[in-house]
Amino acid sequence: MYSDPIADMLTRIRNANRVFKKHVDIPSSKLKMNIARVLKNEGFIRDYKYIEDGKQGILRVYLKYYGEDNRLLHVLKGIERVSHTGRRVYYKNKELPRVMGGLGIAIVTTSEGVMSDKEARTRGLGGEVIAKVW
Repeated sequence: MYSDPIADMLTRIRNANRVFKKHVDIPSSKLKMNIARVLKNEGFIRDYKYIEDGKQGILRVYLKYYGEDNRLLHVLKGIERVSHTGRRVYYKNKELPRVMGGLGIAIVTTSEGVMSDKEARTRGLGGEVIAKVW
C-alpha cells in the first residue's frame, strides 16, 4: 500500500510516458479525475475516462505524443509532486510559481476546485500547489 495516491498517479503517468504507452490505468478518486481534467484542458494528455470495476473504479489516462509513428516525441516532458503528505505547499494568488517561464503549469487546488496556476491567477485565487507539469 502506498501512502500518497497523488504521487503514485504522477509516477504512473511519468513511467508510461517514458516508454510511449498509449494509456495508463490508475485507481480512481475525485481528486485524480480533477487532475486529469486539468492535464487534458492544458493539452498534456489526449483524454481520460472512468471505468467502473465494482470497487473504487479505474481512471484510464490516454497519453499524448506528437510526430510520426516511428519517431514519436513527448508532449509531457516532466511532471513532479510539489506538496507531499508531510509538507504542504501553499501560495497566495500573486505568488503562484511560473513553471518553465510559463511554458508549463502548476496544478493548484483552491477553494473553487482544482485548476491550473494560470486560471487561479485570473480568478484571484491561491491554494495548495499539487504538482508542476512541463
